[in-house]
Amino acid sequence: MQPVLEMNTPDGFDLWPVAETERFNFLPLSGELSPVEIGTALMRIAACNDVDPADDGDLPPRPAEPLSGFLHGLLNLDNLYAAGGLRVTEIATGITFSPGCCDGLEDWPDWYQVLDGSGIIGYGHDPQPSLAERHGDTIRLTVDTDRNDSPVIELSVTELRQLLASAEHDLTEFLAAATDWVSEHLPHHSVPLAAALARVLALPAPGIPPTPLGTEWT
Repeated sequence: MQPVLEMNTPDGFDLWPVAETERFNFLPLSGELSPVEIGTALMRIAACNDVDPADDGDLPPRPAEPLSGFLHGLLNLDNLYAAGGLRVTEIATGITFSPGCCDGLEDWPDWYQVLDGSGIIGYGHDPQPSLAERHGDTIRLTVDTDRNDSPVIELSVTELRQLLASAEHDLTEFLAAATDWVSEHLPHHSVPLAAALARVLALPAPGIPPTPLGTEWT
């Protein structure tokens, strides 16, 4: 299980160094990313929240300065979004359960509902709706619910809980690395950007002790 960000590098982006990415591919997030990969991830997260103030009456006017203008939505929106989520790959078979079109990285704690809540979450719609559901002590991940022969991954409850803990660790390490990157490359925005990144990753802001996830459903 990996936290992943769906990529789409805009043409001509020059506010900081970014890597070329293939559209709709996923970038796994962890503390192992290179500086240019961290910059690419930050660019994508900011782009996901680059909302025109004319389309959101609660946003203040966009600053004219290009960097502040690009970061405006990420730093001011109440509800942040990042295309992606948690991806599960079964190594033995190569079957992959990927985030759906209705998924967002900020929604990754919803996976605890499968363990301790409703026992089911669904992602996406046509052309490939996916479903995670609990059956007793088994978690079944159906890649495409519209297919009778859909690939399926099965996990134990214990395995999924361990995978979620590992995914949270990866996100925590990424946040730490991204916070350091922001402090070095965008120092005038470092404090609000670190807080915004923590929000979109559904993690406590740097320096704040974490609260165990899933407890609201236990």
